[in-house]
Amino acid sequence: MKSEVTAAAWAGRQVGSVRDDPAGRMALMERCYYGPFGKAPRHLPFRRAAMSFMRWQLRRGVLQPTFADRPGSPWWRAVNERILRDGCEAVGLSGGLPGPASSRTASHWLSFADRPTARAWYRAHNGSVVAAYLENRGLAEAENATERFFTNVVLCRVLYAHALVAAPRLSLGPLRPLAPLLGDPRLGMTGIFLQLSRVLPDEYPLRDTVQSNLDREVGFGRLLDFGVIAPRLQQLYEWSARELAAPGLLDCVRDGAPIYAWSFDDRDVWQPPESFMIRLAHRTLPPPGRPPGPGRP
Repeated sequence: MKSEVTAAAWAGRQVGSVRDDPAGRMALMERCYYGPFGKAPRHLPFRRAAMSFMRWQLRRGVLQPTFADRPGSPWWRAVNERILRDGCEAVGLSGGLPGPASSRTASHWLSFADRPTARAWYRAHNGSVVAAYLENRGLAEAENATERFFTNVVLCRVLYAHALVAAPRLSLGPLRPLAPLLGDPRLGMTGIFLQLSRVLPDEYPLRDTVQSNLDREVGFGRLLDFGVIAPRLQQLYEWSARELAAPGLLDCVRDGAPIYAWSFDDRDVWQPPESFMIRLAHRTLPPPGRPPGPGRP
């Protein structure tokens, strides 16, 4: 891979070649985990979560080109492209293409390439996700209300999965010894990324209301979102902003309510539904600094 072309420029060309080819995007994502020389056995297990979520995006059609009979989502395409570009740049740098890394997020991917751990993978993956969210907020605003709501759900869940590995006390309180195992992207429990597939239909754009989609949500997804993640949302975003060196992430939450492309005035949608299991989760898994007890909601 020795060349006068920089790693950033090479990555841009790789992504450009598959921009309007959803299957090509998926193949490129997978190639990144094989490294610059096609053999990276310590990195391959980490592709599990990334590829599963990619398959869901393909089924929904959000990565389809804008000129297709059923156009994809400019926002989803942009977020996916940022992850691909950062990953490709790290592959180029690892293979000897000149640098330096063009962004902090590409540096995170290079750190993962050098030392593939669960925490390093989350810092790289979620760093790219957050950067893409922040730089494409205008595209998100153009989506319909239901899509905008679920962009927040996706963000909450990927941040929470990172915290399971890197901040067990924040993420799971008294059950923190289990947190790293539950969040490890190499293991099947990373279905935390995929629960949306049980809520959202495999179509784009979403046509039903937010509430009608929530009413279809399976029990575990509802318990996860409202019973476990929601009570610690403000702390989760503050921790993630520090962990990812992304202070702009704090503009996506206010008083514990997600506000990415979503009005704070409509925050009632984040209030938990009446449920014994959700109340039990609040009592048994309180966030740090909030002791359990019968007086807690």
